Amino acid sequence: MSVAQDTKGIVVERTMPHPPEKVWRALTQGPLVADWLMPNDFEAKVGHRFRFRMEPPPPGGWDGIVESEVIEVEPPSRLVYRWDTTGEGGLRTVCTWTLTPEGSGTQVRMEQTGFRPHEELNRRGAKMGFTQFLEGLERVAGTL
Repeated sequence: MSVAQDTKGIVVERTMPHPPEKVWRALTQGPLVADWLMPNDFEAKVGHRFRFRMEPPPPGGWDGIVESEVIEVEPPSRLVYRWDTTGEGGLRTVCTWTLTPEGSGTQVRMEQTGFRPHEELNRRGAKMGFTQFLEGLERVAGTL
């Protein structure tokens, strides 16, 4: 999936003390993803359309639903999916997760691309959000 030239992205990285296989499970099994990200109907299959759901934040505008589709799956190292929020001013971005073995742990890199120039506030919010989500991903992977 191509991203327009005038867009920006975010990158969030974290080294986790868990092997890639454990991080991959926490990243790709729907019930585990719900523990660190959002309730979902995710399946790690190319072409699978799914939703992340959460309570809509006040004051409105976003309905709390992220429409998504799996674009690429390369266990246990790469996962790519669309991240499209619905509602007023919805985002149309792509999330790419890359897991790289590092010693006995894993370097986790999440890149979200496709933020348009007028979405700078959303881009900054996504960076803060995914920084916290990666903490949750590490916590869940540590329970496996």
